[in-house]
Amino acid sequence: MTVVLGYDESPGAKRALGAALEVSAAFGEPLILVYGAAPPGTRGEEYRVVKDALHEAGRTALDHAVAEADAAGVPTTVEIIDEKPAPALLDAAERHNARVIVVGTWGESPMRGALLGSTPHKLLHLSTRPVLCVPSHLPGDD
Repeated sequence: MTVVLGYDESPGAKRALGAALEVSAAFGEPLILVYGAAPPGTRGEEYRVVKDALHEAGRTALDHAVAEADAAGVPTTVEIIDEKPAPALLDAAERHNARVIVVGTWGESPMRGALLGSTPHKLLHLSTRPVLCVPSHLPGDD
């Protein structure tokens, strides 16, 4: 089994990385770091440029997460998947038989997430595996 983390260097993702490292270490399982990189559209020069930029951003973000995982002694696998974040995480969780999917939140209200289709909200409703949603900010954090 594994732990799958959606990571994009947002405040919620950074906090989720800490939680994912704790879970991975506690269960002695590798961490699968996933970046969903689905550009809008399906073809043409603009599509290629946006896709390349998303992949570069993903590589940079995931390199930072790998460095933290290495420091914590947690083995990692990195995946940049050409899908939107929720489907990318669901796909990785199935392929890697994930114990849990870990994802950060942006601190938006549940209603806003339901209306706009946030990644955590989608995962909570579509995943057949447990989903750990980690808030980007806790009361008392400054």
